[in-house]
Amino acid sequence: QVQLVESGGGLVQPGGSLRLSCAASGSTFSIYAMGWYRQAPGKQREDVARITNGGSTNYADSVKGRFTISRDNAKKMVYLEMNSLKPEDTAVYYCRADWGYSEYWGQGTQVTVSS
Repeated sequence: QVQLVESGGGLVQPGGSLRLSCAASGSTFSIYAMGWYRQAPGKQREDVARITNGGSTNYADSVKGRFTISRDNAKKMVYLEMNSLKPEDTAVYYCRADWGYSEYWGQGTQVTVSS
């Protein structure tokens, strides 16, 4: 069982930066692949970035070159560094852990990009 709590969201101007954090509790965090997803109003949830338990990463085309996902297994933390933010990045951002048939989600954190 894994519990996930996101933090770091907020209001930022276009071109600005934010760093989201996801704190995990429970054992064996290091075996899980971790990901960030987002859902904008009226839209389906979409994947943003993912990092495997081996540290390999992949990103949605819309965020490549702007967002960076990382993890600290010792602290049981996952981060999403977001730069050059655009209004279309506005969404609720969710953290997810998955391993085999198991998956866990956090409650989400709101990111609003607006002037």
